[in-house]
Amino acid sequence: MRKKNSLKLWMASAILFSLFISCGQDRRERVDGEVLMVEEQGSFLAGGAAVTTPGIYNENDPTNPAGQTLHGDHAYVFYQKPLHARKYPLVFLHGNGESSKTWETTPDGREGFQNIFLRLGFSVYLVDQPRRGKAGRSMVSDSISVLPEEAFQFEIFRLGIWPEFFPDVQFPKDPQSLEQFMRQITPNTGAFDKHVVADAMSAVFDRTGEGVLVTHSMGGGPGWLTVIRNPKVRAVVAYEPGSSFIFPKGEVPAPMPTSCPYGALTADSVSLEQFTSLTRIPIIIYYGDNIPKEPTEHWGQDTWRVRLAMARLFAECINRHGGDAKVVHLPEIGIKGNTHFLFSDLNNLEISDLMFDFLHEKGLD
Repeated sequence: MRKKNSLKLWMASAILFSLFISCGQDRRERVDGEVLMVEEQGSFLAGGAAVTTPGIYNENDPTNPAGQTLHGDHAYVFYQKPLHARKYPLVFLHGNGESSKTWETTPDGREGFQNIFLRLGFSVYLVDQPRRGKAGRSMVSDSISVLPEEAFQFEIFRLGIWPEFFPDVQFPKDPQSLEQFMRQITPNTGAFDKHVVADAMSAVFDRTGEGVLVTHSMGGGPGWLTVIRNPKVRAVVAYEPGSSFIFPKGEVPAPMPTSCPYGALTADSVSLEQFTSLTRIPIIIYYGDNIPKEPTEHWGQDTWRVRLAMARLFAECINRHGGDAKVVHLPEIGIKGNTHFLFSDLNNLEISDLMFDFLHEKGLD
């Protein structure tokens, strides 16, 4: 009798959850108050390469590579599917120095986009790109330097000007949160290669089927290339893409000088046919706060000045060729204080609302 009652209770909960998802109730209430119910979760590896060394393997000489294989340059993917999942899953790709951790719990312990959008009924796929995190098996050798550089990270991620936070910053200012943030930074195990990442991401979409690609920072460049490679990408939401903007041959903007030690920002060239892939889907690009309008000696901000400017040229080019691209600079719509990690900032529920509204407007929810 107790088992029957438990089954009835579970079924009633599932029905109520389904009704809750299907009705138009407030998304923030859903995030804060509902029990998180997952129907399926798991992980897989996608894409990559493999080599076999000529020769015959000798079990008495196991460190000799002869006759042995090496698999690497794949992506690692952890996924969760909620009950009554929406049609299109969200595939999240991190940026430089990060892993899929960037989308998980925030440095101060709040829910990140992984759980926020899972609660909203989306299947979520969190990717570790090739040569990073749980996809660390690289097909090329590299060395990992041990160098104190967290003041550099603090400034380029626009938390402030070391060691002071920006007064209005949406990052928690307690030492514990900053420590958690710094500890999530992780190195490459092989040189970053946007084409290797894009190949692996295309393989991810072969597994997930049609879905929405959500990128951050350096993940933006491989994201555009993934769209070119795989028509299963139905839209792109890009948070502060920082490099490898692509333009058709003959339309590439001039390099944009900056005080950043990386030097001038340059764009990449692709064929018009390849570029046209970007015009077939909706694209939205978000940038946070504390990005100056004029050149400044504060390189951690100036580098984002030119990246925002390049993103606007990129969107204009897509639209000029008949596409649907938009750049949203959050302070211009009244949202202040966001860092480079706006999706994990203190107002990440507000940021998630913007993304949800975009998905709804484009019929992707």
